[in-house]
Amino acid sequence: MAINWYPGHMAKTKRMMLQTLPTVDAAIELVDARIPLSSKNPDITRMLADKPRLILLNKSDLSSPQQNDKWLEYYRRQGYRALLFNSRGKRAQALACIQQNVREELKDKLERRKARGIQDSTVRLMVLGIPNVGKSTFINCLCGSARARAEDRPGVTLSQQCIRLDGGLDLLDTPGMLWPKIEDEQAAQKLAMTGAINDLILDTEELAVKLLDILKADYPAQLAARYKLAEPLPTDSYELLRAIGRRRGFIMSGAEVDTERAATILIDEFRGGKIGRITLDVL
Repeated sequence: MAINWYPGHMAKTKRMMLQTLPTVDAAIELVDARIPLSSKNPDITRMLADKPRLILLNKSDLSSPQQNDKWLEYYRRQGYRALLFNSRGKRAQALACIQQNVREELKDKLERRKARGIQDSTVRLMVLGIPNVGKSTFINCLCGSARARAEDRPGVTLSQQCIRLDGGLDLLDTPGMLWPKIEDEQAAQKLAMTGAINDLILDTEELAVKLLDILKADYPAQLAARYKLAEPLPTDSYELLRAIGRRRGFIMSGAEVDTERAATILIDEFRGGKIGRITLDVL
């Protein structure tokens, strides 16, 4: 399954980011806590080489708690200021956490400003990440209102928008951006599984089978519990998909299982956290 999705607005987004980055003090880079490595755009890493940043492992309420801790330590060992984040959390706590970490990251720069007599302590931040990683939901969480358009599909934010928060933070929301050639096939599949790539370009059944390959190996008990399946699970992932379809009653004429419907339900329920807290990139 070769997946590449790089619509024209992403090339435009990259140009806008490169033009705007010199005007911001720091960046907040969001990665999906379910795929903390696969969702880290190498183009963004190169663009931010000399820019202070926070890395937020967003959607951490959907990912494995044990893997959350391991990935947090992974990024901190690389010298990043990394945090777990859940955009469905309480606004006051989330805003205070971001304000504190941003100002600690920029402590030297802010002290130099003060020494030069600059009284304005407003910090300008760019929010970056791949599509559907939750940038707009993150901003709305900090605002306490729907200031940025957010939907559970990629390609909703198509232009930059600047939003002022309490406490002297200006957030520049940016469209989600992938990289032109995703050479790691497994990473591309995981991006598709989490909704970072437009579903209309995918073979849903093939993607569901690839997802089951991972779930039956790493999360068999959660998979069996969700779909009321007996363990051990079928070794063949397509047969496992058929078993899920039968348990859900997705039967067509001739007693055939509607595997396309089963595939759609499986992917939707994984994305919604209904199967359990699952991390696909495992350390």
